[in-house]
Order: sequence, then C-alpha cells, then structure tokens
Amino acid sequence: MTETPASNIHEYTVSELSGALKRTVEDAYGHVRVRGELGRVTRAKSGHLYLDMKDERAVIDAVMWKGVTASLAFKPEEGLEVIAEGRLSTFPGRSKYQLIIERMEPAGAGALMALLEERKKKLAAEGLFSPDAKSPLPFLPQVVGVVTSPTGAVIRDILHRIGERFPRRVLVWPVLVQGEKAPEQIVAAIKGFNAIQPGGRVPRPDLLIVARGGGSVEDLWGFNEEAVVRAAFGSDIPLISAVGHETDTTLIDFASDIRAPTPTAAAEMAVPVRADLLDRVETAGGRLAGALVRAVRTKRTELDAARRGLPRPQIIVQEKGQALEYASGRFTAAAGQLITARRVKLERAAAGLRVEALRRDVRERRRRFTDLSARLRPAGERLLSQHHRALLSLSARLEALSHKATLKRGFALVRDEAGELVRSAAALKPGQAVSMTFADGERSARMAGGEAPPPRIARPKRKAKPPSPDQGSLF
Repeated sequence: MTETPASNIHEYTVSELSGALKRTVEDAYGHVRVRGELGRVTRAKSGHLYLDMKDERAVIDAVMWKGVTASLAFKPEEGLEVIAEGRLSTFPGRSKYQLIIERMEPAGAGALMALLEERKKKLAAEGLFSPDAKSPLPFLPQVVGVVTSPTGAVIRDILHRIGERFPRRVLVWPVLVQGEKAPEQIVAAIKGFNAIQPGGRVPRPDLLIVARGGGSVEDLWGFNEEAVVRAAFGSDIPLISAVGHETDTTLIDFASDIRAPTPTAAAEMAVPVRADLLDRVETAGGRLAGALVRAVRTKRTELDAARRGLPRPQIIVQEKGQALEYASGRFTAAAGQLITARRVKLERAAAGLRVEALRRDVRERRRRFTDLSARLRPAGERLLSQHHRALLSLSARLEALSHKATLKRGFALVRDEAGELVRSAAALKPGQAVSMTFADGERSARMAGGEAPPPRIARPKRKAKPPSPDQGSLF
C-alpha cells in the first residue's frame, strides 16, 4: 500500500473554516453602504424582515431585525430602490453571506415619488379619488373624532381651535404618525371610529380628522400606504385629512372627503365660529322683526282702504233681513206643498208595499208547501217500508215460537176431560180419557191399565235443517 506524503497545509474542520470566513468578512466589511433595488421582501412572524437587494448583475440576501424595522419611515416594497447601511456577515449553517441592515432609506426622493405616482394612478383607476364619492361635512357636529399622535403640537392646536370657535366634544384615537407601524394603527383608528354604534356608551363621531404635522416625504409616507387610503375612502363618517403643511400632498388627501392645508385649518373646517353664528342669528332676527312690522303696517293700510269701500253694516243687515223674510215666506209655502205631495206619494208607496209584501208571503208559503210535499212523499214511503220489514221480521219470529211449528215436527198436545193441558205422565190415570191435538187434527184416546207400553221402534234420525236467520229458538 502506497503511503500519502505528508503536507504542510493546515487542516481545518468545517466549523473552523466557517468561523474563520465569518471573522474575515465581518472584519473587512464591518460597515458598508449599499445601493440597490429591492427584490423579494418577506416579513417573518417574529417581526424580522428578510429581503433581497439586487442590480442588473448580482443579488445579495439581507435581513433587518425586528427592533430596526420599527424605525423605518416607509414600507419596503419590491421594485423600490433603496440605500442600506449595515455590515456583512455569514450564516455558517447554510454557508451563505448576508447583509445585516441597520438603516435603510429610499434612494432619493425620485424613487419614492415614482412609486407614489404609480400607486396614485392605480387607486384613481379604481375610483377611490372620484368626486362623486365625497360626503358633505356636517354643519355643526356634536362629536369630533381625531386620529393623530396624543403628544405634540397637532392635537393641542386642534383642541384649542375647536374650543375657541365652537366647543364640541372631541374623541382622540392615539396612533403613531411615522414609522412602519403607523399605517396599521391609522387604519385601525378609522375603522374603530366607524364601528362605534350610535347610542352606545362611547358616542359615535359625526366627523373625523386625520392629522399630522409637516415632515419629509419619508416621514409622511405612512399616509401614502394603500391600506390607509382605502380605509379613508371606506369611512362612513365624513373625513378631513390634515397631513403636513400646505405644500405637502399625500394619497389620503385624495381619498378623504376634504383636504385641509394644516391641522389648524381642519379644526376651522370642522366647526363654525359661535360668535359669527350668534351675530347671524341676531341679524336675521332683526330683519325678521322689521319685515313683520312692515307686513303688519301694509295689511293695516289695505284693511283701512277696504273698510272705506264697504257700505254701512246697518244697511247691509236691513237689506239681508228683508230678503230673509221674503225667502222665509216662500220657503214655508213651498215646504207645505212639498210635504203634502210627499205624504200622498208615501201613502201610495205604502199601499203598494203592503200588496207586494202579501204577494211575496203567498209565493213564499207556496214554495215552502211544495218543498215539504216533495220531501214528505219519499219520507212516508221510506217509513212505510221500514215498518213493513219490521212486521215481516216479527211474524217470522212469532211463527218460529208458535206451538204449531212444534206439532208439525211430530209432537202432540194432550188435554184431559176438562180441556186442561197434561204436562206429565203422572197426572194421568189408567182408563182416563184424553184428547190429543196433532198438526193436522185432534183424536180421542183412553189411558190403558198399568201395562207397559209396546216397545218403540227406533227410527233413523233425520239431519236437522239449519234454522232460518229470522227464526227464534223454541227453548
């Protein structure tokens, strides 16, 4: 067996080599600044962000830990060009290197503006910015809901301005207005206000204000997120957007019902000036009182003119009284004639009604008699048939129970000299005369002396006929 010659090259284990590579890469590239386009962007359940940075020739895996993602002023999306700062490291378990990002920003305002313009066109095509979808603001809301940061000058300016113009109840839904979590909280606030039911423990706002102070494009980027724009568009409560300064424009401004240049201007749009309303009411009241006085004076002048054109009431009353007396006399005469004519007509009608009623009564009685006669004949026939059947049944039963039927079967009735029926042999004496009744007649006989009767010749029994259904039993 040939032996392998010894080598002076150091022999590493896999772990030692991976560790050495990791230290070399981290020492050489402990802090780098990389510009590239975002490819795959994945957010893990842990909160970490995994993404690819690429250009036309290469791709580098990158990771941003959960604590760093909270400081992002915009949402990383595929296709966005960014500048990332961090360090290179390796992942020994997969023999891969990756960029650990500690800070990331868009690669200039142009990249964000291009993305903003593309998103604006998409949402506009869906009708989210249509003027027909806008709702009018209430003139004097009872409750105003404000979605903003609870700390800062914005909420103080809004509360001060509303209290100064026309004090109203204000509900504040605190949210982050910058950073990666800001869009999610703003959407939840808008939907939360809309989910409040009228008449509940918490009053439902009549108007919403989504507000934030000025800032860079990156600072205001949360209000350009698609979820925020859709939430503002879907709000049933009228919504004022007051994001940034007058020169700042975000997509929520196009989806809201009205845009305010500043948060203070939003408060001015929300409520009118109470003093102005009082002045308007007083002015309107004074104009109404003046108009009423002028109307009364005009009517009084017209009434005086009409009164002068009218004749004296005494003359009118006398003329009308005379006309009334004349009409009363004519009415009395006409009423008497009318009553007489009506009485004659009524008497004639009454006589005709009596004759007609009598005729109707006769016709009705005749009809009823005919109906009863028609019903009586079948009823009498049915009753007679029922009695006939009952009589036949009773006759059959009587015939079956009669002694004559018994005599026809070969029996005889024995009577003594007195004609009394003999019911037993012991009642007869030797030499006593008797009469015997058969089915076809009677015969006389005399009892013999105490001699025994001649022997009886047995005859074959005849088969008994079944009794008739109507025949009763002799016994």
